[in-house]
Amino acid sequence: MEAATAPAMSQVNDAAWFRRFTTILAVFIVFGFAQNALLGRAAYSYALFWPHVHGLVMISWLALHVFQARHAAGGDLARHRKLGWIGAYLAVAVVGTMSFSGIAALRGGYVPPFFTPAYFLALTQVGAVVWGGVVFAAITRRKETDYHRRLMTGSLILLCNPALGRLLPMPLIMPWGNWLALAIELVLVGIIAMHDRKTIGRIHPSTATVGGILAMGEVLVSLAAVSPMVQHLAASIAGG
Repeated sequence: MEAATAPAMSQVNDAAWFRRFTTILAVFIVFGFAQNALLGRAAYSYALFWPHVHGLVMISWLALHVFQARHAAGGDLARHRKLGWIGAYLAVAVVGTMSFSGIAALRGGYVPPFFTPAYFLALTQVGAVVWGGVVFAAITRRKETDYHRRLMTGSLILLCNPALGRLLPMPLIMPWGNWLALAIELVLVGIIAMHDRKTIGRIHPSTATVGGILAMGEVLVSLAAVSPMVQHLAASIAGG
């Protein structure tokens, strides 16, 4: 009996750990944006539609993500699966509004001064695709709880990037600011890896995958930003 219940207890402990970690990440992301607003660095007065919609969608996604982790940890899998389909549609909205808000901000001239227009365009568009890809992978592996849980948490770590961009002194540390943000994100992946080693004796493949995707995403953004095609497109959008 003890041998039979050990795997079940391990799953419960794993779910509880990811519930706590997910909550911490979500709070951190909200804090990054909130302190930026409180310091008066958020341009609420500009007449842009998509960034505001994106903000509402993101808050909804973060809230749902936290609730989903709590349902999983509490054993309410029926509700978790039911809300999961809402989350799938919401994820599509996140990707769309992330892309549209980036283009709208570029067109409206609201690019952070420490980013070139091409880098900002690459950051928002590549970021939307990479984030959507991770969430899609998590949905396709939803019946494999260990993969699903880690990939979904990885999607939250990806969202830490814009929060870090608002917390780090980016004007003072560019052009290395984004690499520093990547290093911090990889530390968060490392925390999951340590949890893996403690609970299953090895780093889970999906944890390593998330780390690889984070690094690959930053490389793609950096390469795209120096591409003549992206530079021309960014100039066209900014001038339009």
